[in-house]
Amino acid sequence: MVDAERGEGVVLIVDDQPDNLSLLHDALDGAGYTVLVATGGPAALERAARARPDVILLDALMPGMDGFEVARRLKADPALRPIPIVFMTALVESEHVVASFAAGGTDYVSKPLRPSEVLARIGAHIRNARQASRASSALDAFGQATVAVSARDGRLLWQTALARRLLEHHFGPGEIAPPALLAWIRDAQACHARGGEPPALLARSDSRRLLASYHDQTEDGEWLVVLREEDEHASILALMRRFRLTPREAEVLHWLSLGKTNRDIAEILSMSPRTVNKHLEHVFDKLSVETRTAAATLAHSANR
Repeated sequence: MVDAERGEGVVLIVDDQPDNLSLLHDALDGAGYTVLVATGGPAALERAARARPDVILLDALMPGMDGFEVARRLKADPALRPIPIVFMTALVESEHVVASFAAGGTDYVSKPLRPSEVLARIGAHIRNARQASRASSALDAFGQATVAVSARDGRLLWQTALARRLLEHHFGPGEIAPPALLAWIRDAQACHARGGEPPALLARSDSRRLLASYHDQTEDGEWLVVLREEDEHASILALMRRFRLTPREAEVLHWLSLGKTNRDIAEILSMSPRTVNKHLEHVFDKLSVETRTAAATLAHSANR
């Protein structure tokens, strides 16, 4: 358990300069942190994977594998991605600062290093990381598959374990949001701007469907999306039982709840649009609703 107020936690320092390592080690050790050191990129990756530090102080310019490449590799590993990275650099030109953040850095400190500033930043980033970890753990505990996507470049900023499993099953692993998810988010924003609700369907794999719901962009420039997976046959059966629908009526309601138009439903179920309309009349009557939106809302509630 990390207590950033008392300086507890594990800090990995990565620097090829002995003087810098000594200065930072003494300051952090004196403040109560457990300190790990690495003098090069490969050693840093190995120690990070083994120890899972609470924060990493990373020199930007090192011989061989530089700090930018180390950061990119750390962020490519889902298990290490949440660890805050604070770059240390004597290069304060805008292109180097931009490169630090583009590689996955959370913050940077300028050389020559000032131990008091480093300690303050370390404490703040550990507190923030712990709060994010607790929030993610709470969502996991309640079975929530939540993902945060950068509105600027489409990176997956964080995701619960369940969200990661769902995305990897349907789209494969990656640190950038799948194109299908980015397209869905853009459509969802457009629907919200018009006062409507976006279609829930994000992807299909055999009878398994990945559904999404959109929460507005945060002040930090993040898109929040909640995912859930349903089995198509189980969903239709649930609608039949809940509302006493015939199999065909349940199929029509099922596809309506996924945002499909009558013409779409007719093509999917190989029936005429006129027949779809007739089934919807029966569905609306059994559900005691008058609109497609109301029917879709009840259908979603039956499958939660």
